[in-house]
Amino acid sequence: MTTRRIVLASIAALSTALLPATAFAQSWPQKPVTVIVPFAAGGNTDGIARMVAQKLTEGLNQQFVVENKGGAGGALAADFVARAQPDGYTLFLTAHSVLTVVPKMMKVKYDPLKDFATISNVATNPFVLVVHKDMPVNNVAEFVKYVKAQKDKVSYASAGQGSLAHLSMALFLKEAGIDMVHVPYKGNAPALSDVIAGHVPAMFSNLSDTLPHAAGGNLKLLAVSGDKRAPQLPNVPTVAESGYPKYKSLTWNALMAPAGTPKEVVDKAAKVVIDAVKDPKFAEKLAGYGVDPLGNTPEQFAKELEGDVALWASALEAAGIKQQ
Repeated sequence: MTTRRIVLASIAALSTALLPATAFAQSWPQKPVTVIVPFAAGGNTDGIARMVAQKLTEGLNQQFVVENKGGAGGALAADFVARAQPDGYTLFLTAHSVLTVVPKMMKVKYDPLKDFATISNVATNPFVLVVHKDMPVNNVAEFVKYVKAQKDKVSYASAGQGSLAHLSMALFLKEAGIDMVHVPYKGNAPALSDVIAGHVPAMFSNLSDTLPHAAGGNLKLLAVSGDKRAPQLPNVPTVAESGYPKYKSLTWNALMAPAGTPKEVVDKAAKVVIDAVKDPKFAEKLAGYGVDPLGNTPEQFAKELEGDVALWASALEAAGIKQQ
């Protein structure tokens, strides 16, 4: 066989080998796709997952079905997805704590950076630094000055030990160079109720729980934790604007897949999410959960995830929490 014929035969063989993968990616999905949610039905993450699944169903002309797999703070679902076939028929709509906090608090079988393919961060949710209405402070600078004057004896509430509200405050205390007494609760709602009642003077609360009380005069809202002001609270500055430019704390809900899922599949799903968040009706529904639409690219989300894994590791260290 001549050299030319050998080269042509090699090219033909390579093209044949690549054809099935290319054809698969172009035709995906050909059957229903399961979207795993790491918590029970009824919460914010579940609600957002069902919205995204509906958009994927409409955009890709195939059924996307939500399946709830709660347990171990989301670790059971994450491990299930990490071990699933990377064929595009198992996706993961997760909250950020499952990948950034849980693996640092307990031993898990998955690596948040190696075992998943990032698709798109659907929406973000800042926290709000709130204080009781009678606390004699009106902004972050006055809050820090007050805590220092009380010789670090001021307490703060949180949704629980290791919760994102707890870690958000731990990060802030580190940035501000102050100490406070942590009072953990079993959930954000009871913690916020006690701040409103005056039993505990301050906390970082999630936006969705805070909004119903924002106009009632029962709380003072000092700052939001994100890198920009919350659309729902345009008059409340960020912590960064308030003198701590390095501070940022956001939770998010994002779409992922098992590592090794074909890039063409990832890009197809990402395009649907990116287009969805531009839909005013979809964005309005997200706002009902107290979250802000984002819809970034797989590459942007991968970089964001890497930064958040490092950020929340430092938050856990600041809170004195070690892996169990």
